[in-house]
Amino acid sequence: MDRPVFASASVSPGGCSKGSCGAGAAQPDDWPDEVRAKVQDHPCFSEDAHHYFARMHAAVAPACNIQCNYCNRKYDCANESRPGVVSEVLTPEQAVNKTLAVAAAIPQMAVLGIAGPGDPLANPERTFATFRLLAEKAPDIKLCVSTNGLALPECVDELARHNIEHVTITINCVDADVGAKIYPWIFWKNRRVRGRAAAAILIGQQQKGLEMLVARGILVKINSVLIPGVNDQHLKEVSRVVKAKGAFLHNVMPLIAEPGHGTFFGLMGQRSPSPEELQRLQDACAGDMVMMRHCRQCRADAVGLLGEDRGAEFTLERLDALEASAGEGGGIDHAAALARRQAFRAQAVAELEARRAARRAEAQGAPQVLAFHRPARKPRGRPVLMAVATKGAGVVNEHFGHAREFLVYEASEAGVRFIGHRRTDKYCVGGEHCGDGESRLDRVIRALAGCEAVLCARIGFEPWGRLEAAGIAPNAEHAMEPIEAAVMAVWRGMLDAGALAAGPLGAAGRRA
Repeated sequence: MDRPVFASASVSPGGCSKGSCGAGAAQPDDWPDEVRAKVQDHPCFSEDAHHYFARMHAAVAPACNIQCNYCNRKYDCANESRPGVVSEVLTPEQAVNKTLAVAAAIPQMAVLGIAGPGDPLANPERTFATFRLLAEKAPDIKLCVSTNGLALPECVDELARHNIEHVTITINCVDADVGAKIYPWIFWKNRRVRGRAAAAILIGQQQKGLEMLVARGILVKINSVLIPGVNDQHLKEVSRVVKAKGAFLHNVMPLIAEPGHGTFFGLMGQRSPSPEELQRLQDACAGDMVMMRHCRQCRADAVGLLGEDRGAEFTLERLDALEASAGEGGGIDHAAALARRQAFRAQAVAELEARRAARRAEAQGAPQVLAFHRPARKPRGRPVLMAVATKGAGVVNEHFGHAREFLVYEASEAGVRFIGHRRTDKYCVGGEHCGDGESRLDRVIRALAGCEAVLCARIGFEPWGRLEAAGIAPNAEHAMEPIEAAVMAVWRGMLDAGALAAGPLGAAGRRA
């Protein structure tokens, strides 16, 4: 197969000439049409798409061929939200039945991925049987896989035969000395290899697999776990290396190191990075690569839009009940479900294209086009971080008290850019316990540290006052408006109010 345009000798994954891609280059609006067609409905490969499209992870791969110091796989666990955790391990047939049930209930469903709870390619029979069966029954659903890369080179041909267009490789280092601090051992050629030798083998397999995937036109996303004091200074080199080999996106994720998860790093007191540390490293890596910033570090059995998990609605017990009803004349109308998915996809893609066209039109009319004809001036105002409560669809549409996470954006004269997300506890739990106790709201406010405003559809009087006291301006004026336009409108209001020269803006918006 010919190498794709984004991996050719003269064009990088973002569609810009090699050597010209900087922090502001190779952005999604500049991707070639054939690349955009592959990612426009994939929530993990496109930040725009994650507002609209849902995914499901099929937990069919229990075995793993390496040990990571940040991983502790847990089965039959419904209380943790992180990679490697599942409530039920499925057979391929169960996974396909579950996928069809999810796709019938959630028209946004666009992607079936296998990401564990072990490594999919350490369980090749189960993984490829799932892909083969689903391709027959729901060919509209994209298939993707996430792997540590140890067994990747020997599986690339099989991945290509199954028309898998998206693969994620977790690459935490390209230096075996760094890798020896992350990986205690690998299982390689029927024996356990430890230390630096293990890391060297793993790195070699990852790099070989990456090159093979790119040569076959498969989009590759690189996941890297940011571990302070271990690979934080090294990940810029990782980003440079994987971009040079044709990787499409780089997703730098924070280490999850709570001791209760039982990981080696967690038990040994290794800290997680702060949101500020994560952003600084992502920005530093962005000089070499387009960065993914909307990752939620999902469970290996996650279901729904990113940031939500509807897996409890589709347990084996509930699927068995659905099959029983099918015997009584009920069950799923798969043709009707397919029609709903196709209709939703057409509408969502049209909205995404309209937004992309609007962004391009705005960029073409921006003042910087004339920058060569006038002296450089100091930018007006300063960058401001804002948090947004949203249910999806790219609009401000969530009540502050109902939000389980907030999306964080940076607004400046140059425009709006997505920074990441902040998980938190739901503040309002209903009834007499809504807002009960200060600790729950305290945790929400702590999660918003560094943000100067929070945009939401509605907000109560108590959290409004507490946010203001913490220096965060609540704003409910832009309910149901597109997020980027709303964030920019608030920033311009702050600028007009003279609030961008020093501290945060005071009260903004109105109470709802």
